[in-house]
Amino acid sequence: MTGTLLLDCEGLSRLLRRDPSMDPRILAARKNDNRVAVSTMTIVEASHRRVDPNHLSWVLSRLKVMPVTEEIARHATDLLQSAGDLHGHKYAIDAVVAATALRAEGPVGILTSDPEDMALLCGSRVKIVKI
Repeated sequence: MTGTLLLDCEGLSRLLRRDPSMDPRILAARKNDNRVAVSTMTIVEASHRRVDPNHLSWVLSRLKVMPVTEEIARHATDLLQSAGDLHGHKYAIDAVVAATALRAEGPVGILTSDPEDMALLCGSRVKIVKI
């Protein structure tokens, strides 16, 4: 693998909803020999009672699931502090996703519905792709 495409909650949610707009993005990433990944926190954020657990398991079996380690959690905390006004539960998962991206094998892109916050957290080290 030469790089990583990390999905945020919206990216994973669209896969779970079988959104056809995701197919070309996932295929392009894989064609370029990139792993398609999610943080374990993204799984928590995207899960709700209408998500079929069997479909979730199938989707996750096709992705690289990246754990939240103490190192990732500490890095996420540092990112929030460096960003200034970002704090609390609204930004906690974004910070974990950003820290995960910054530790992934590069080049790294994040497929996100929140490009402004991700850019603030990641800087120029990660390519931010808006969905």
